[in-house]
Order: sequence, then C-alpha cells, then structure tokens
Amino acid sequence: MLHEADPAEAIEQLYAQGVTDGLPVVPPTRARVRVFVEASGRPADELIARLPPNFGRATIEKIAINAVLAGCRPEYMPVVIAGVEAICEEAFDLHGVAATTHFASPLAIINGPIRKELEINSGANVFGQGWRANATIGRALRLIMVNLGGARPGVISMSTLGHPGRYTYCIGENEEESPWEPLHVERGFAPGESTIAVFAGEAPHGVYDHRSRGAPQILASIAGSLAVISNYRSTGWGDTLIVLSPEHARTIAGDGWDKPRIRQWLWERLQKPVRELVPDAECGEGLPEKVLARYADPAREETLIPKFRAPENLIVVVAGGTAGRFSAVIPGWTFPGGSQLVIRKIQR
Repeated sequence: MLHEADPAEAIEQLYAQGVTDGLPVVPPTRARVRVFVEASGRPADELIARLPPNFGRATIEKIAINAVLAGCRPEYMPVVIAGVEAICEEAFDLHGVAATTHFASPLAIINGPIRKELEINSGANVFGQGWRANATIGRALRLIMVNLGGARPGVISMSTLGHPGRYTYCIGENEEESPWEPLHVERGFAPGESTIAVFAGEAPHGVYDHRSRGAPQILASIAGSLAVISNYRSTGWGDTLIVLSPEHARTIAGDGWDKPRIRQWLWERLQKPVRELVPDAECGEGLPEKVLARYADPAREETLIPKFRAPENLIVVVAGGTAGRFSAVIPGWTFPGGSQLVIRKIQR
C-alpha cells in the first residue's frame, strides 16, 4: 500500500517498486488519479490499447496513474491518451522500438490549437527544459511504455547507448513561424484540429549554417549531416525528421521552395554510386552481398543508390526560436520493417 501520509516515503516506495524512470515521481494517490480519469471524460476501465512487448492493458485509469507519476496536469490527459493510441499502431512498431539495441525513443510532436491551450513549447529551447507540458507528456509516454509495456532498461529495453530523450521527448511545431503547412495539415487534418505525431528518433543532430543566404546552400549543409546518419555508407533509410529553425525556413521559403521540393532535392542529392558503397578494409559497412551481386564489377559501378527509400521519408517540420540559424536532423529507427511516423487526432 502506498504511504499516502508521507510523500517522501511514497516516492522511495515507488522507486523500490521499479515504476519510475530513476527520477522522483508524483505519488498517484486515489484522489489524484480520480481527478485525471474525470478530466479524460471516459470510463476508468475503458481499454485504449495493449502495450507491446508485454501487452499490458492501457486502461484510462492506468494511463491516469502514469500521467500522475510523470507530473502531468489533468488537462494533459487527452494528449497522453492519443499518444498511447499512436505508439500502439502497427506502423510504429512499439515492440521493436521498445526492445531494440538502437538509440530510438518516441518523440511526440504536437500540432494544432492545443499547443497554446496547454502552453506546449514550440519555440526557443524546444528540445530543452522549462515547460511542464512538454516535459511531463513525453515522460508519461515513457513511463507507460515501462510500466504497462514492460520496456525496462537492461531487461527488455536493450538500447546499447540510449539518449536523454528516453526521459522525455516532446515538442510542439512552431506553426506560427512556419512558411508552410504544418505537419498535421500535410497529413490530412484540418488546421483547427489538434494532433500528436509519434516518431521513433535518435537525439537531435545539430546543423549549423549562419552564412548561407539561399535555399540550395542551406539544404546542402543539411544534406551533409543527413549523409552520415547511421553510417556514411548506409542506404535505404526510412523516416527521418528534419527540424528547420524559423530563420532557415524563412530563407528557404523566400527562394520559392516548398516542402515537396525540399524533399526531392535532398533525396536526389543524397545518392552515391555503388563503387563508393562497397565494404572494404576502410569500412566494413556498405551494400549487402545480394545487392552487389547484381553488378559485374561493383568497385567500378556508377549506378546511383539513394540514402533514403523515397523523398517522402524526409519529414520536414519547423520548430525552435526565431533567432539563430541552427536546424537539426533526427534519424529514425528505420531498419527494414522498422518504425514509421504515426499521427493521431487528440479527442477532447
């Protein structure tokens, strides 16, 4: 029984039970959990999903318990519920994401009016600390993966290195500073709808470019970073996130470039001839033998092989502060059959 009279002791009990992420949590008393269930507007025993890999039952009540543990406010419940629905879609492959030795962790990207209502940060320091909604919504999803899905680090979650986003990984898209349609509108939702997208991503890889004053120049800098993700000889990569800062986005859009043109340009730029992708003494990575077998002399073959499967695998969003010509690329968990970005409407 949780020690409700002594919060400090309750925190120690919860840590001993293995239901935390290593940081102190808010004790989920019956009263607190009841408030969160009521805020969801749904029955406590309603089943939202079964979470891989252990297929624990994610009922409204159990989601509420983890949202309390994470430090959420009750009004965050619809976002957390939609996030659970999204990570449990087959295309996201939560079983693989939870158990892989790769770095990946679910990154939640929030779009629509709910960003303002809940004060979700989409501007300066967007991947950093300081905003309760970002910190606790992302944390709640991680705790749900651990406590309901069984993804305990070193037991089922076997990431070799992990990354800090495994504590919490949640941002808003800076729609107000974007010159293009936001992510949720691109994916078929109305501008006035609120959504959560989940993307199994590594940590952000920063791209620095203060001097370029044209779309091709900035995109060449981004392409240079994209070229080396995973390995400079990797090919067939899937969903990868490009987070453009407002300054970079304005410059690119000012040259008349839209998102489809950005994706196509990067996809074409990021191709290498077979001869540069042959494993050798310098690097054992490269095209597999079954692919190399198609060519009579791979070491001289000029056929171009794309880094990414298709232009559509390059996902572009705008986020971050209005000052600073920095952007980021975030590789996804995209091995064959790996995770795809999934987006769900937030029901309120």
